[in-house]
Amino acid sequence: QVQLVESGGGLVQPGDSLRLSCVASGRFLRTYAMGWFRQAPGKDRELVAALTLVGDNIIYTDSVKGRFTISKDIPNATVYLQMNNPKPEDTAVYYCAAETDGLRFDVMRAYDYWGQGTQVTVSS
Repeated sequence: QVQLVESGGGLVQPGDSLRLSCVASGRFLRTYAMGWFRQAPGKDRELVAALTLVGDNIIYTDSVKGRFTISKDIPNATVYLQMNNPKPEDTAVYYCAAETDGLRFDVMRAYDYWGQGTQVTVSS
């Protein structure tokens, strides 16, 4: 199993920056990919960004390209989501997830371990 703990959420003004962290424990080294997802009130959960722990495979949803950056720190079992120039429509609960089967990293259904989520509110 993989345990995931997110942190770094909060209230941020449009145009500011925020960095989310996800610390993993357990069978982290057998994880294939890590992703950040979000769910806004009344909306479905969606993939924001994801990467594979080996190699440089990274994907972003179109709405965050050029503003958000996902990165990894393997020795510290941590994945980050740097949120630059956030917008009110980025307001959501952000979840970190791990994919351990090594099949895909670009679809939500492939992820089998989830954190508890951290609230991000973008408002002036």
